[in-house]
Amino acid sequence: MDAIRLGRGIRVLRQRRGWRQEDLASAAGVSRSVVARVEQGLGDRLPVVTLARIAGALGARLVARLDWQGEQLDRLIDARHAAVVDVVVAELTRHGWLCVTEATFNVYGERGSVDVLAYHQATGVVLVVEVKSVLPELGGMLATLDRKVRHARRFAADRGWRPVAVARLLVIGDESLARRRLTEHRAVFDAAFPVRGWAARRWLANPDPRHGWSGLWIPSGDRHMVVTRRQRVRPVRVERGTPSANPPRDRQLVTRGERPA
Repeated sequence: MDAIRLGRGIRVLRQRRGWRQEDLASAAGVSRSVVARVEQGLGDRLPVVTLARIAGALGARLVARLDWQGEQLDRLIDARHAAVVDVVVAELTRHGWLCVTEATFNVYGERGSVDVLAYHQATGVVLVVEVKSVLPELGGMLATLDRKVRHARRFAADRGWRPVAVARLLVIGDESLARRRLTEHRAVFDAAFPVRGWAARRWLANPDPRHGWSGLWIPSGDRHMVVTRRQRVRPVRVERGTPSANPPRDRQLVTRGERPA
């Protein structure tokens, strides 16, 4: 996080509203000194939830980004995402669906891509599949998925398909995170994705061409279809009499299967 840029941005947005620091502090439910510290470029010393409240009071949204070795982190995330996509395509193909991955579209100036766009020729059902290796902010994800579903008939027809109905499927690769989000936002998920688990997979095997079908599938929750597995770490073993590079309290952690250099 660039604390200096964050502070300058908060100050500019506050001044744009004609607020004093006291006004922003009152709207965010923090003290004036906290606002002052943020504007002075010391926001990296405060909890993220506090920064988010200050930004929210100004109608802004705080976005935290994690960087690691250039593009390497993105490649690791993409690898997990690709693993989930592979499982989804294999499942759909097995049931006679035609699949296109990363299907791009441009409808009335709205551009985007669908993780998996599938077509069941026997029933004419077009399926828009949103694959998430992790589940991001829920509201934005639902809005994006709704937009893709809304235009699905158009860009499916552009591919020579004859869509009779459009359905949507959310696939989440991280089981523990998915279960936690389901618990936290049960009402939202019940309304948005009423068909779950094995019921969703049964529908994929025999789709019903009724418009509006919406399902949720967590492949890693199926006994025979594990997509991602959490890597456990263990402390490095140091032989007695061998000097350790780090104190015992700062033991180095390595991934199972790796050996310390």
